[in-house]
Amino acid sequence: MELTKEDIKRGLRKLELKKGDVVLVHSSLSSFGYVVGGANTVIDALLETVGHKGTVVVPTLTGSEKLSVSNPPIFDPENTPCWTGKIPETFRRRKEAIRSLHPTHSVAAIGEKAKYLTKDHGRKSMTPLGEDSPYGKLAKLDNSYILFLGVTLDCCTMFHYVEEVANVSYHMQKEFVEAKIIKNGKTKKVKIKIHAYGIPRNFTRMGPKFIKTGIMRLGTIGNSTVRLVKAKNMVDLTLRALKRNSKILLANEEKQN
Repeated sequence: MELTKEDIKRGLRKLELKKGDVVLVHSSLSSFGYVVGGANTVIDALLETVGHKGTVVVPTLTGSEKLSVSNPPIFDPENTPCWTGKIPETFRRRKEAIRSLHPTHSVAAIGEKAKYLTKDHGRKSMTPLGEDSPYGKLAKLDNSYILFLGVTLDCCTMFHYVEEVANVSYHMQKEFVEAKIIKNGKTKKVKIKIHAYGIPRNFTRMGPKFIKTGIMRLGTIGNSTVRLVKAKNMVDLTLRALKRNSKILLANEEKQN
């Protein structure tokens, strides 16, 4: 099955993604089947669907379990590749894309709110996903969504934002690390907190709650199962769940409660 840009746009419209929306996209290019034009076709479909007044954001993450006080991150926004897939890596390389400067949890954005969302993320952010991060800013917008193209809720970075807001005990390494950000040939050192990697999560546990409350829509595009979640409502619902049970997002939650 061949998919064109128009096929993808049609599927996005069926999910009710529209002009002017701000959307954080998690994706798997291979999930669609064969896309004519590859990752760029998907990106063009997204940008055209939200229009010039909208904004598309992708996670361009670079953090790993290897990072620690003794092995702090070194980040060059122009040259450090992300590990979040073909679509984000292609997206961040576009000349109009703005990539934030956080050493582990950068995003790339294109659109009207790209500068607003990425501003100061890294240079002034003590933590990866605080209130002043792109995730925190996006979560407060009334017209913001999280889109999952062929991937499950388990890859959703916004859940980590909620964990940070809730100040759960398992989320961050205890010590500050001295990271390096390389920009225009100049290196700046920043003291930041980074994630405590390697703790298994089960974010898909929240899926039935999102469907029941009507904040998540499901559809298909080609071979891909697609989900669209209202960001603000997702954050509010998950934060309430975490306050009731601080381990609700952990994979082994059942054994610990």
